Amino acid sequence: MGSTLGWIDLSIIGLYFLIILGLAWWVIKQRQDTTTDYFLAGRHLGWFIIGASIFASNIGSEHLVGLAGSGATDGVAMAHYELHAWCLLVLAWVFVPFYMRSKVFTMPEFLEKRYSPSARTVLSIISLVAYVLTKIAVGIFAGGIVFSVLLPDINFMGMDSFWVGSILVIILTGAYTILGGLRAVAYTEALQTIILIIGSILVTIFGLKALGGWGELRAVAGSEMFNLWKPLVPANVEATWAPVREAGRMAWYFNDNYPWLGMLFCAPIVGLWYWCTDQYIVQRALGAPNETEARRGSIWAAGLKLLPVFIFIIPGMICFALAKSGRVDILQQTLFDASGQLLRDRSQEAFPLLVAHILPVGIRGLVVAGLLAALMSSLAGVFNACSTLFTMDFYSRFKPKSTQHHLVWVGRVATAVMVLIGLLWIPVIRGGKGLYDYLQGVQSYLAPPIFVVFFMGVFNKRMNAKGCLAALITGFTMGLFRLAVDTPVKLFHSEYAQGSFLWVINNIFFQYYSLLIFIVCIIVMVVVSHLTNEPSYQKISGLTYSTLTEEHRRESRSSWNIKDVISSGLVLALIIAAYIYFSG
Repeated sequence: MGSTLGWIDLSIIGLYFLIILGLAWWVIKQRQDTTTDYFLAGRHLGWFIIGASIFASNIGSEHLVGLAGSGATDGVAMAHYELHAWCLLVLAWVFVPFYMRSKVFTMPEFLEKRYSPSARTVLSIISLVAYVLTKIAVGIFAGGIVFSVLLPDINFMGMDSFWVGSILVIILTGAYTILGGLRAVAYTEALQTIILIIGSILVTIFGLKALGGWGELRAVAGSEMFNLWKPLVPANVEATWAPVREAGRMAWYFNDNYPWLGMLFCAPIVGLWYWCTDQYIVQRALGAPNETEARRGSIWAAGLKLLPVFIFIIPGMICFALAKSGRVDILQQTLFDASGQLLRDRSQEAFPLLVAHILPVGIRGLVVAGLLAALMSSLAGVFNACSTLFTMDFYSRFKPKSTQHHLVWVGRVATAVMVLIGLLWIPVIRGGKGLYDYLQGVQSYLAPPIFVVFFMGVFNKRMNAKGCLAALITGFTMGLFRLAVDTPVKLFHSEYAQGSFLWVINNIFFQYYSLLIFIVCIIVMVVVSHLTNEPSYQKISGLTYSTLTEEHRRESRSSWNIKDVISSGLVLALIIAAYIYFSG
């Protein structure tokens, strides 16, 4: 199959790159002499830019490849993660006041103010390692997939389209991130959000048109694919409540990796960690000039977060329906085998396949620009977050006399190193079967201890530094142990003896194991904190609800009005409406 892009499409994509680079250049020409300018955009980001930037950073490979693919195989089951948009409202109303009041650059720095320098160091190390192993790797994977589907015949200096696409996305993204810092990232992401939303809506519209409308989608896909709650237990498989996979018996689940009990209890933990405490996301809110703009930006992001259900999951379902009904031969040949069985491994190509074979010339170029926008914004966010963490949480602490200009230079070098690491990841990703699924479970093992220390730290003033450190170390040790057990199975397809201890650990549903880490971390933090001395309540004044002064409360109350409440209520109403519609 040759290139699916005509010269008009390629011209539109070229224009997109020129606009992005032009915008980045305009931003770069602004002052970048201080760490506040470079890492937090001078704390001048408005609510629209903040919300769009948060959304664009989130919309990456897991949506273009994973979410659309899950729509093709399991329907709306994964919409649960997208409907966790309410987590951004928790950021807006619960955490933004504390973050803005503390004037921190990073999330680990907030832990230092609340607990101790040791807590900051531990979280910084874990965050950097996690970003390199997950966000950078998966972002590159998706870039290669998109290019291999849309431009399969590209060959440059012996490299195929997967390599060319991955390298192009990494280098272009790295260039404007290195030079422009958060300001360049945020402004380009705002533009990329608009392009992505318009392009993805067009995919949905043209896909439904090719299929014959919404009613035809429901008829071909079937009611189960439109039901969030009905467990998709395969025929002839007996259901059980056991948390460990057994031959012939499977837990109640949406598919073989997402048991509904885990979705109900574990997914919110991961969601609240990601949206409320992860540097990758929260850094945009930290770039606001005040609490009002940070809160409104978070609420705006919550509204945008509802869109992926309709611009990624539904297109994945449309791709499945077009293939199943035989309306588009190439889709049927790609997603189904000769016997009519769905090829789940090919589902990751669902979204780019729709773009390649359903959209008309010109529109296709705009949508491809949107795909590239999502990939680039996701990578830009992680490059910038890594740079900020390294510079502010490590280098500036070991070199406290460094000038602001020097720290900005270090931040640029750190970003360049992240770009090089990304390039080195390409052959590993290309050769590692199952790597994508493996990486999706990593955050479920790393999230619980971070969630516990942030939330208990804000809501319980008695929690102290020793309790925090004990919970972080215990939780991360449990998570790393599970990763060490999973790695040989996922990457090298080795197996443990059935019934052995390591086999049991490997076969516990990853969300159930995440819940175990969560429970253990809570117990450890509470017990250790109460067995040791109380923290200095004067030192943590304004960092917990119990230590807020009247002045703190007045300042926070003056930062919002009835419009903020109504907009938050509207987001919640839309979430509830989506749950009702997709419940049968």
